[in-house]
Amino acid sequence: MTDKRSPVIGGLERQLLTQPPEVKFCKLCVVSNQRPRIVFDGEGVCSACRFAYAKYHTVDWLEREKQLRELLDQSRRQDGSWDVVVPCSGGKDSSYVAHQLKTKYGMHPLTVTWAPFRYTDIGYENFLNFVDSGFNNIIAYPNGRLHRKLARLCFEELGDSWQPFAYGQMCYAFHIALRMGIKLVVFGENGEAEYGGDPKNNEKSHMPLEDWASMYFKGTTVDDLVDFGLEHKDYISTEDFDSSDLTFYRPPPVEELVDAGIQMHWYSYYHKWVPQENYYYSLENTDFNANPGRSEGTYSKYASLDDRLDGFHYYLAFIKFGIGRATSDAAHEIRDGHITREEAVSLVRRYDGEFPAKHFREFLEYLGIDEEHFWQVVDCYRGANAWEWNGQWKLKHQVS
Repeated sequence: MTDKRSPVIGGLERQLLTQPPEVKFCKLCVVSNQRPRIVFDGEGVCSACRFAYAKYHTVDWLEREKQLRELLDQSRRQDGSWDVVVPCSGGKDSSYVAHQLKTKYGMHPLTVTWAPFRYTDIGYENFLNFVDSGFNNIIAYPNGRLHRKLARLCFEELGDSWQPFAYGQMCYAFHIALRMGIKLVVFGENGEAEYGGDPKNNEKSHMPLEDWASMYFKGTTVDDLVDFGLEHKDYISTEDFDSSDLTFYRPPPVEELVDAGIQMHWYSYYHKWVPQENYYYSLENTDFNANPGRSEGTYSKYASLDDRLDGFHYYLAFIKFGIGRATSDAAHEIRDGHITREEAVSLVRRYDGEFPAKHFREFLEYLGIDEEHFWQVVDCYRGANAWEWNGQWKLKHQVS
């Protein structure tokens, strides 16, 4: 028997180097210990489930809301000018945050959008519906030629073409806040806490800037990525971009943010975060619409709808860690009390790892690669803990 797994093409995906050798699944939800940075305790329960228990049983949400009001009072402007920046795609979660800040707390949000690679029809419709519900918005489209090459570079070297979007999604809002003289930036949820990751910041209202590279950027900044590409790839060169084209992929210098008094906070620290409830809220208040059918790779139809290339982000996570989109959805819904673990296991075994065929040809065209190269890269990233070769690839472990 020969293992057909090739060496990783570039090796910038450092998360694969820290996976526990023995695969274990949480006793309460369906996530495994292969999820990057997640922590399992001595009872076999993951950090996300422990966080969820505290969220539902021990956190004093009245006190947290009092803290939020105090925070907003420090930033609120009485003349009606913008006083908070909210990164917003028009999806259910960011629409909920922006609408709450405006209508419940009397803030004046400036919403900002880092555009997806390729809008879906429903995603763009939801974005317009959100703006039409009463919000100012600034949308950024990065240099398209560079963005596509960065996406290919990230696909090959990080096993995730989505990473250039992640850079801008986090950084763009702070550049706008700095230029507009707005001192507060409010994001939706702390994903490390809600879905499972490093619990070090679970009790904080924000993510310290020094943790961004490891938790949001997979340990690789855009400058690391570009330097690697210029040295090792023949499809990217200095002629493809000016230095200014990288601006929004980087956070502003820390000293500038400190001098300007800019703070970042998660709304989920102050209000119990329940994605399903966010969906019903945005449906009623910002005319949000779900997909007519479920999303590929999962059973749900109201999350991550705006980008036609999104499915490959989740599919590559399944390839690398044995954890796909259905696992993330089902695990959160167990913690929220919406489904049982037995129901979640059935959903994961049915939908996790489903190939996102609907936009496959467009994905290949966007990256400028062929199908053979796609599968070469994918097979390079099949985590040794998750996969084995016996004439064909087989997942070693499934939740049960």
